[in-house]
Amino acid sequence: MSYVLGIVLFAAALLISIAWHELGHHLAAKATGMKVRRFFVGFGPTLWSTRIGETEYGFKAIPLGGFCDIAGMTPHDELSVTERGRAMYEQKTWKRLVVMIAGPVQNFILGFILIVVLALGWGLPILGDQPVHATQISCVSPTTDAKGNPDPCTGPAPAAAAGLRVGDQILAVNGSGVSSSSDLVEKVRDSKSAATLTIDRDGHTMDLTIPVKQVQRMAETDDGTLVPVTVPAIGVSLDRVLVQHYDWGSVWGGAVSFTGDIFEQTYRALISLPSKIDDLWTAVTGGERGDDTPVSVVGASRLGGEAVDRGYWDMFLGLLLSINFFLGAFNLVPLLPLDGGHMIIAIYEKFRNLVRRLFGRPDGAPVDYYKLLPLTYAVVAVMGVFMVLTVTADIINPIRIF
Repeated sequence: MSYVLGIVLFAAALLISIAWHELGHHLAAKATGMKVRRFFVGFGPTLWSTRIGETEYGFKAIPLGGFCDIAGMTPHDELSVTERGRAMYEQKTWKRLVVMIAGPVQNFILGFILIVVLALGWGLPILGDQPVHATQISCVSPTTDAKGNPDPCTGPAPAAAAGLRVGDQILAVNGSGVSSSSDLVEKVRDSKSAATLTIDRDGHTMDLTIPVKQVQRMAETDDGTLVPVTVPAIGVSLDRVLVQHYDWGSVWGGAVSFTGDIFEQTYRALISLPSKIDDLWTAVTGGERGDDTPVSVVGASRLGGEAVDRGYWDMFLGLLLSINFFLGAFNLVPLLPLDGGHMIIAIYEKFRNLVRRLFGRPDGAPVDYYKLLPLTYAVVAVMGVFMVLTVTADIINPIRIF
């Protein structure tokens, strides 16, 4: 029951996020003097509507988005007598840009609010390099039993003899930065007779040279059997700091820093989208589904349902805020029919008219959107194919958290 509730809640949260995006366009258009004819949540047949002033507000039957109908979004839009002079394409460039960017900004604002809530309630996951701390320092057993368990040992650990203490944060090995506990293990194993660890202890940085002891450990082969191998060891058990906790005083700086990390990840995800088509096709045709493949509304809602079913509301919020940042960034891509496409046309018209004025010529006519229809249709077609692939993959070969 909680799984179904989670799916419904996440789908509703996505619908609210999209409506929040459209509300940004609506408020900006009103503030800059444009006429907003309709503001609806959903598509298809109208379930309910009411008119407030000059704008009709309502809900439609298919809850897969929403729209804000601003008079004159293109020169081909039919205008009434009262709408002339208030059409979007007739406005100054800065007004058009404000209206179009307001939607994505709304998503970024909502995403930031969710980051603050997540930080105060559960803490923020560390997305970049994960701090590695020494949690236990003990003697180094030279051998293990057949199951891979270290045999009993005595004497001080090489790390302890070199001065390493529990709680020290390990920053680098032999001058090379450490990004995770597995990264540290690999760097120590590359050391021959000794490893120089750069550590942070109570805000002070120092270097410790630790002798490396060659020991026998069991490694798993491709067929699952264990075989003995010789590896270096220094006698340190490690702990990764995966979540950073905040209070009301520290949350703002942490939220801003985390927002920067999210923007970086979102940019990488956008750039990698074309390369994911092949991965999605593999998943649809019976291959393995990669954890880094895109998900649709269907897949995201299922993941949200799994998170709620297990009681992981922090995961629910984290997934929702990530989608809001992606939705905002994706709409800024400079292609029609996205917001970024309308923005690039407004900027083009501005610079074109500036050049014409330099030569004493009048401003040119607004860009003919009909001439851009082939490119627009191509973008819509690609987006449609991508959506079909992601939905299909999410139905027949979904990503599972647990």
